[in-house]
Amino acid sequence: MSLEELRKKIDELDGKLVQTLNERARVVVEIGKLKNKTDKPIYAPDREKEVLDKIVKANTGPLPDRCLVAIWRELMSGSFVLERPLRIGYLGPSGSFSHTAAMLKFGQSVEYEPLADITSIFDEVSKGHCDLGLAPVENTMGGGVIETLDALIDSDVKVCAEVLMAIHHNLLANCGLDEIEVVYSKPEVFAQCRKWLSATFKDARTVAVASTAKAAQMAAGEPKAAAIGSRIAAELYGLRIVYENIEDIANNVTRFLVISREDARRTGEDKTAILFSTAHKAGALADVLDVFKKYGINLTNIESRPSKKRQWEYYFFMDFLGHRTDKKIQDGLEESRQHCLQLSILGSFPRATELL
Repeated sequence: MSLEELRKKIDELDGKLVQTLNERARVVVEIGKLKNKTDKPIYAPDREKEVLDKIVKANTGPLPDRCLVAIWRELMSGSFVLERPLRIGYLGPSGSFSHTAAMLKFGQSVEYEPLADITSIFDEVSKGHCDLGLAPVENTMGGGVIETLDALIDSDVKVCAEVLMAIHHNLLANCGLDEIEVVYSKPEVFAQCRKWLSATFKDARTVAVASTAKAAQMAAGEPKAAAIGSRIAAELYGLRIVYENIEDIANNVTRFLVISREDARRTGEDKTAILFSTAHKAGALADVLDVFKKYGINLTNIESRPSKKRQWEYYFFMDFLGHRTDKKIQDGLEESRQHCLQLSILGSFPRATELL
């Protein structure tokens, strides 16, 4: 076939795709009506996983799985709008890494609410002002995020999903590299790019600010300034990406929790998060861990925070494989309670297996 004939074939297929997608959308509208009658949540993490798993299984190429998953995520984003617009709270301002993670997870069609701090994300979800919230909980280089752990102690929201996102730092500016006199970013970002910065700049100052998005805002307003931030920050604030991926260690991943007023149904590939405190006595934590070993429950993360109520008393956050409705999980948690002052299930949710 000639080039012109091939292009005509693509145009015909595009027309069929549009018709099929709109036919799918009409079914979504009917689903939305049923959900509204039964007061079911618009976002169902277990259904999201089921749909994406089926798309990957049905794919025979040549398009890569990642491409099709991205297309279907955007389709689902548009579907939310047809059912009822979702409002997603995230740690702002616009252009932050949390903003990027939220958009990769929920697409372009939902409403996003930048919030001043992590506590506000939990508060807005708890009050029903936001349907969902997205908060960073740990980083492969920096460890646990204290603000999120503390918010989990004080809030009544549930964890319904998780997001894994590779963090890439970029040098953003509207001037040449040799013209840069000051670089803005977060202290943690400077620490993650220390080697590159020392090898690249001799005279430029580094100035710490509250967020990478704030850094981009400031750099956009100064002729000889740069920022270290995300691609979306460059787009939002009209900056050019001078250098990509300047982080010293390539395997830099942040895990985000998606919070809601209820958790997710079982998918068969799940995680559960719990919060518990133990008495201040020798071996108290070991007793709890022994129970999990006894029932063959695989732990994936554990963090601790002081209780702020009594001296030397701690809260422990734990993630493990399995859903709270699984028999061995129920039995293990029931026995664990005997060694705890308190134990709360923060939620069960589909396990994230791919980076966004």
